[in-house]
Amino acid sequence: MIEAAMIESAVIQSAVPRKRPGLTIAALCCVLAWIAGAATAAWGAPRKAPAAAHPAPPPAELHILPVQGNIYMLTGAGGNITVQTGDDGVLMVDTGLAPMSDKVLAAVHSLSGKPIRYIINTHVHPDHVGGNEAIAKAGVTIAGGNVVGDIGASASNQATIMAFQSVLERMSTPASGTAAAPEGALPTDTYTTPGRKIFFDNEGVELIHIPNAHTDGDSLVFFRRSDVISTGDIFVTDGYPIVDLDRGGGIQGVIAGLNRIVELAIPADLQEGGTLIIPGHGRLCDVADVVFYQEMVIIIRDRIQDMIKKGMTLEQVKAAKPTQDYDPRYGSSTGFWTTDKFVTAVYQSLRQQH
Repeated sequence: MIEAAMIESAVIQSAVPRKRPGLTIAALCCVLAWIAGAATAAWGAPRKAPAAAHPAPPPAELHILPVQGNIYMLTGAGGNITVQTGDDGVLMVDTGLAPMSDKVLAAVHSLSGKPIRYIINTHVHPDHVGGNEAIAKAGVTIAGGNVVGDIGASASNQATIMAFQSVLERMSTPASGTAAAPEGALPTDTYTTPGRKIFFDNEGVELIHIPNAHTDGDSLVFFRRSDVISTGDIFVTDGYPIVDLDRGGGIQGVIAGLNRIVELAIPADLQEGGTLIIPGHGRLCDVADVVFYQEMVIIIRDRIQDMIKKGMTLEQVKAAKPTQDYDPRYGSSTGFWTTDKFVTAVYQSLRQQH
């Protein structure tokens, strides 16, 4: 406040010439209003708890952020999208919301003139797989040399969509009351093992399944040469973890996923830089950001677990406010994913283990 007052005084003195006594009170108010706006822009308005409004309409514009190596991050299409470019073509991790597909394709084509070869889905939610159909149709699968003629043409007429097996199962047989995804949006290459590896654009790309985390079909994607990890919604920066119990999620799995990210990542000097992390939602991070988030989730998990051991009901746990010290940073009382829903999901997830 002292520094702000000094700056305000200095700006007033420079903005109001001393030899112009005719300056009106109205003009002075305009100057003070300008100063207040500048201070807000420079230092930021008072922080409000972010709303976990992932299903809300997306912004009108996409933003492209170079990460490192041959990896880019696209924001503004729903969930964050990872794009790898190189001589072999384009690989994408997630495709955003369906209405944003044209803008996503335009952004990808601005990065590379090569065809889209692979799409990897980190999980089943529509803000990450909604663009599958349109974007896959714009791509071309790498077909084997023994696939020829009309068969070869049909076999390579869209990009390969890769995901863990349960993503395919949930997209093709959705919950009651919802429609199945169109056939062109479904994964065409699934895996059921703990991981899957491919070599593309001169680097190893590792898919790592994390069971029962955000959902039951989560995959981390590790670009080994570029040293970048795309996490899907196991890790986000704009709110508490979303634990989708209806689709097999669990808080212990979320923590296991965060632990795996920390194990894979190698920080640079002073724990900054090094491996870079693209979250499902929010800003680009390094491993120190993940560690802070990991510790927060573990602390809240332990608090609620202890309350369950003491026999406390869900309402008693909510009344005890186990997230209170983290709410200014991650909490929300509005939007899709509120603090109340997070506490409920953690409680129910832990109760299932007893």
